[in-house]
Amino acid sequence: MGNLAVLTGASSGIGKQFAIKLAKRGYDLLLVARRVDRLEELKREIDDPDISVDILEADLSKRDEITKLVKYIEGSGKKMDIFINCAGFGLAGPFMETDLDREIGMIDVNVTAVHILTKEVLRIMDKSGKHDKYLMNVASSAGLFPAGPYMATYYATKAYVTSLTRAISMELSERKSDITISCLCPGPVDTEFNEVADVSFALRGISADYCAEYALNKMFMKKTVIVPTFTMKFAVFSARLFSGKAIIKMAGNQQKKKIYR
Repeated sequence: MGNLAVLTGASSGIGKQFAIKLAKRGYDLLLVARRVDRLEELKREIDDPDISVDILEADLSKRDEITKLVKYIEGSGKKMDIFINCAGFGLAGPFMETDLDREIGMIDVNVTAVHILTKEVLRIMDKSGKHDKYLMNVASSAGLFPAGPYMATYYATKAYVTSLTRAISMELSERKSDITISCLCPGPVDTEFNEVADVSFALRGISADYCAEYALNKMFMKKTVIVPTFTMKFAVFSARLFSGKAIIKMAGNQQKKKIYR
């Protein structure tokens, strides 16, 4: 039995690929999502007698469900080496027209759940003895830009995640912690994200398989901000050369292409 890797949002996309790849690296898994049927299917797909795969149904938009996950981890009896906050979703459209309940739900999952789980997981890891441990928050390249008209709330949630992660990384470094915290900031990835957000990507996406493999390699190298693909790295770097207003306008134009193409 290996040490434990916990993944939220494990039922599809990048989260699913993280699970498959970590199982191949010998980690026992705790897979967390709302769709238990998808998790059961993933468990059958992994199908390794040397790997323990547990499933927990949880809706992370609800505080009591977050608490349930934390208690489950604490009661597992296993050392948690890896935790990946992958649950999240987006929503596109003019801010005055988008559904408020869906936006608040997005804030609950993308921000509140990530914040609580990051804090609780770090506390658990800190008490688990001296060995390398890793926490990854899945953000977005959207979190590296000043704002994104027509996906205003989504951009804001991901900016929160990247800011939080960078700040905690500095704190952990100053205390010489053996915990590494990273945030994954990809551009478009070919997952169910655009269907949920009701958009069509304006730029070509990368595969979830590639994104997960790249992210894990950089996480184990203790990289704080992880940006797959040269194109997106160049876009983030180039944004520093323009005014904030110009970048926001360009971001808005990209979002309109997703919505109205």
